[in-house]
Amino acid sequence: MKKVLHVISGLKVGGAEMVLLRLIMSSRGRPYSHSVISLTPGGGMRQRFADAAVDVIELDFKRNPLVAFFRLVKIIRERQPDIVQTWMYHADLLGGVAARLAGCTNVIWGIRTTDVQAGGSRATTLLRNLCAKLSSRVPRFIVCAAQASKISHAAVGYDARRMIVVPNGFDLSRLTASADQRSTLRADCGFADEDLVVGSLGRFNQAKDPKNFVLAAGLLAKQFANVRFLMVGRDIDESNDELRTWITETGNADRFVLLGERSDVPVCLAAMDVFCLSSRTEGFPNVIGEAMAMRLPCVTTDVGDAALLVAETGTVVPKESPDALADGLAKVVQMSGEGRRQLGEKACARLYAEFSMERARDRFESLYKKIDK
Repeated sequence: MKKVLHVISGLKVGGAEMVLLRLIMSSRGRPYSHSVISLTPGGGMRQRFADAAVDVIELDFKRNPLVAFFRLVKIIRERQPDIVQTWMYHADLLGGVAARLAGCTNVIWGIRTTDVQAGGSRATTLLRNLCAKLSSRVPRFIVCAAQASKISHAAVGYDARRMIVVPNGFDLSRLTASADQRSTLRADCGFADEDLVVGSLGRFNQAKDPKNFVLAAGLLAKQFANVRFLMVGRDIDESNDELRTWITETGNADRFVLLGERSDVPVCLAAMDVFCLSSRTEGFPNVIGEAMAMRLPCVTTDVGDAALLVAETGTVVPKESPDALADGLAKVVQMSGEGRRQLGEKACARLYAEFSMERARDRFESLYKKIDK
């Protein structure tokens, strides 16, 4: 059995972390074994990896980066993996260089962001530029989660000859919730049966553009008396003063419920009637796929591969335009309940046909076979 060692920046709740866990779990009994090195300890996904009995080693690059780096090299040298696969910029650079120093030349980088002009700090920009300079030397292949990621990174100097696109796959068996779970959470949120709940799910981050959602929701609230708004994600809670200010300024603060970071994402999605992605930048947005699996009609900004993902089953609007987002949401809100149900069913069928975890796993394994020849 061939050994794949994954190096990832951390195990916070995020798209890359979820894809990695799904990939490992779908690979049980296959020709490849998988283990993980996290460059930082803890994180909201750490327990999920433990519950799935995934072999995880945690380092602490924030506390002592030099010591952690040499330990990373040592671990790779001792484990002698057939392939080192890295996830996101920090892991691409540190994991890729460590693998080469340890004697492993079969390195696969992973890119997930799309808009290289937005959503990142100066440090991230410098890191990306360094990765671009090394992209023709360190990795054998560079996996992009979206076609948009490939295009934007090639434009800033990444070696396009090494880049391939592997869309995310979804573990559809885990994306379920019962009617009772939906009713319970809606009741806990204070939603009435006749309320139509528009929801968002994502951390409080400039790239996710939560202000866009809030402003659009404020416009929508003025048009529809029965619409409520459910926001879920890291730092999306009552302690976030900036977020609370935006919501208060809509004049309809009583329409919003903030749940913060949650582990029961399918239940949160089940409590919604319409899903909204308000981001200003994405790669291949996992949360859109999850919403589609839960049979939700989706309204999304035109970022990354969101439009490719929803196709004709969703509504796509320009990014960074609360007016456009509100108009897109209004079109779905004004549909009949049966119309929204049918749209959600179409979305789910598309996800099953094109973006299952099994299809993604097979694409990765095809790459492993190619790199290990």
